[in-house]
Amino acid sequence: MHIIVTGGLGFIGSNFIRYILSCGNDLFITNIDAQTYAGGLDNLKDIEGRKNYQYFKGNIQDYDFIESLIKKYNPDCIINFAAETHVDRSIHSAQPFIDTNIVGTHVLLEAALKQNLNKYIQISTDEVYGSIEIPHKFTEESPIKPNSPYSASKAGADHLVRAYHETYNLNSLIIRCSNNFGPYQYPEKVIPYFISLALEDKKVPVYGDGLNVRDWIYVNDFCQAIKLVLEKGQTGEVYNVGGSCELNNLQLTKSILKRLNKPESLINFVKDRPGHDRRYAMDSTKIQTKLGWKKKYNFEEALDETINWYKNNKEWVEKRTRNLIIVS
Repeated sequence: MHIIVTGGLGFIGSNFIRYILSCGNDLFITNIDAQTYAGGLDNLKDIEGRKNYQYFKGNIQDYDFIESLIKKYNPDCIINFAAETHVDRSIHSAQPFIDTNIVGTHVLLEAALKQNLNKYIQISTDEVYGSIEIPHKFTEESPIKPNSPYSASKAGADHLVRAYHETYNLNSLIIRCSNNFGPYQYPEKVIPYFISLALEDKKVPVYGDGLNVRDWIYVNDFCQAIKLVLEKGQTGEVYNVGGSCELNNLQLTKSILKRLNKPESLINFVKDRPGHDRRYAMDSTKIQTKLGWKKKYNFEEALDETINWYKNNKEWVEKRTRNLIIVS
């Protein structure tokens, strides 16, 4: 099987490529990535030179480039991880999110349709659903109510994917996942950011009252879910993938500080961001019952592994935090 992965130098994309290549030698991966600030070649340095892996620098908004690769390699599937993903940055400047997440997805869909691609998988997010009250959880039938420019751009992409299936019969699927964490995550995201700050005894900024709830999943569990959707997913379907691990931001922060033996006095409550969703919670019943997915990683153990990874990869972290700009 030949898979084109877009955004494969980013956090989830690079972890997926590493995971899928470990599953067998009958897979070939072509990785397309624009090498934006959040993706680096060193994220996949350990697989460079493998015979079943190749990388091309390019932008998913470039139709001619995308079409030429599909024509040349005739892949079995495209899995689209390429996206601008940081909510704060989208509030500061929405245009890059529209360009990559909507226009880029449209280019991929057009090229896939014109070249009769066998399968297209869109990697999406629980944020397209907006916020949900206790005790309810998002199902695949939940209404789409995005509240930030980022989530609106991902919702727009999802609608395009659905439209191309319904109108043109493109074999496309959508996977919506809760908050991922793990190695190689750019340190503007909360877990690696707070780890980096706390290790230097710097204040960690917690939005508002810190009671916004997120559902956390270890990236390797999500990668396993993507593989199942690739192999068994039904055309036109949406699959929710959640970690069944709801924590508010204050609980998460305290857990990180405790593991690093840092005092809670490092917590600094800051002004909440606009349109901040109060709670996400995913119902993964469909992918569990239909495809047999089950998460393997306990949150506490996975968080320990994640913290150890960042502590043991100081050069990787320092390279990114040196010029890190946190938009607030």
